[in-house]
Amino acid sequence: MDRAQKAESIETLKGVFADAGAVVVTHNLGLTVADMEDLRGRLRTAGGTFKVVKNRLALKALDAAEGSEYHGLFKGPVGIAYADDAVTAAKITAEYAKANDKFVVLGGFMGDKVLDAAGVGVLSKLPSLDQIRASLLGLLNAPATKVAGVVQAPASQLARVFSAYAAKDAA
Repeated sequence: MDRAQKAESIETLKGVFADAGAVVVTHNLGLTVADMEDLRGRLRTAGGTFKVVKNRLALKALDAAEGSEYHGLFKGPVGIAYADDAVTAAKITAEYAKANDKFVVLGGFMGDKVLDAAGVGVLSKLPSLDQIRASLLGLLNAPATKVAGVVQAPASQLARVFSAYAAKDAA
């Protein structure tokens, strides 16, 4: 890589780190190309991305001072997983790490907060943004359904009474 490519890569990473809800840092030593494509495909379907990064470029993009917590994450063959919401990347990488012993979650970060592997595990157990939206809509929809049922009940009872009187008069 020449200087222009490195500068472009650093700017790209700065954008990724600024826009991502959370970034999960992983070791991917020993994974085959098929394994990497499987992981990328899982992330892609959920709206996330996996990218292998150079440690120095990632640290420069983070403006990490020497000896900061970020330096502990970026050692060895590192890849980052990220998505717009904070839970998606953590959830998929944690599931993939359970199934594949060559894939290790080192930690991650959300904004300025650096997470260890346990922190990413806790983050992966949280409901995703779509799940939260669905449960919120369910909570909002349930009272409306109950109100409609209560309002409709007297009308249906009146209809049954009129039907019974009509049947009685006809007989």
